[in-house]
Amino acid sequence: MGRSYEAFVGLRYVRAEGRNRFISFIALASVLSIAIGVIALTTVLSVVNGFERALTSHLIGMETEAAIIAYGDSLGDLGGAPEDPAAGWRRVAAQLRQHPEVVGAAPYLQSEALATRGEAVKGALLRGILPQEERQVSPLAEKITEGRLDDLAPGRFGALLGDDLAQLLQAGVGDAISLVLPAANVTPAGLLPRLKRFTVVGIYDTDMYEFDSSVAFIHLQDASRFFRAARPTGLRLKTSDAAQAPRISREALAGIPGRYGVIDWTQRYVNYFRSLKMTKRMMFVVLALIVAVAAFNIVSTLVMAVTDKRADIAVLRAMGATPGGVMKIFIIQGLAIGGAGILLGAIGGAWLAENIGGIVPALEAWFQAQFMPPEVYYISELPSELRWRDLAATAATAFLLTVAATLYPAWRAARLRPAEVLRDE
Repeated sequence: MGRSYEAFVGLRYVRAEGRNRFISFIALASVLSIAIGVIALTTVLSVVNGFERALTSHLIGMETEAAIIAYGDSLGDLGGAPEDPAAGWRRVAAQLRQHPEVVGAAPYLQSEALATRGEAVKGALLRGILPQEERQVSPLAEKITEGRLDDLAPGRFGALLGDDLAQLLQAGVGDAISLVLPAANVTPAGLLPRLKRFTVVGIYDTDMYEFDSSVAFIHLQDASRFFRAARPTGLRLKTSDAAQAPRISREALAGIPGRYGVIDWTQRYVNYFRSLKMTKRMMFVVLALIVAVAAFNIVSTLVMAVTDKRADIAVLRAMGATPGGVMKIFIIQGLAIGGAGILLGAIGGAWLAENIGGIVPALEAWFQAQFMPPEVYYISELPSELRWRDLAATAATAFLLTVAATLYPAWRAARLRPAEVLRDE
């Protein structure tokens, strides 16, 4: 016998003819089942990767890669004059920018507030910024749909609202809104909330509902007067690589005297990304079970094949085939079925993952429904990012499950006794 007779016979058994067409049909069903499982697993993992990328881009893009906060006595020599509350921070910002991977640094002053107009009331995060400095650390200027970032002029008490916050307040450019701080003024009439009227000078839209509905920007000097704060809350940093922002910010701060702390994006949004990683693991396990069910369809296919090929197995054994050789025949048959499904599923999954961004809008238009409401998912479209290591892990998992599914039928075939089989025949 030739050295590759096991492969020849095993592959021949895949294409059963005549009375064995039903086995071929079951084998085809197994191929399609594995392919569908691999497609589902590849696509879901790619969508989870896309969510992670989109959330990272949105959160880090508009929020802070890293923030430098001063503590204790370090605050004493950082305060600026009332007309320039950021003066004391400029020295620290200049030192931070000396790090080769720090792109920009900008001061900010923020507090929680209530935004009201008429009967509409909405809680908001009020952030004081310097427009020219803000351009270094965020793409806010590019997100403005009405007005300009430079319209936030000191002493004008103008406010830049998110599109969703403006809609909730029914306010447009030129309208007046009232901002109320969670602090009180002591007056002869008693304690009264600290309130100030601001004029809407611009509207921005980041396509992120949570941000657009809850953050308002004002000029840093106006914030200093309104909050009665002598110095900014901290410095926001922009780095050359957001993923390395925790390391870069701490390295840049290392040589600066004083007591400072760093809050980076991995600390601010740790729950988001832990949740995404946990979701990805659970999705992989759940969908791997679907692939497992599909792979173990091969068990029934091979058991039927072993039963149907009893006489052939006996003849092969009589001609000198070893039990190990018989096992290889049916393992190869199972791997051929599983391999075809894995290959088909990998190609289909890669295609679907790359094109799902265009398929979902078409389905939404067809069904007249929105699958991704931005109020729930923070983004308005289904993202996808195919990572080849995920595709490789999916294919490897399906292959291992296929191998496991072939072992028992192949072992049963190897245990057949040629004399008994031929006598029954």
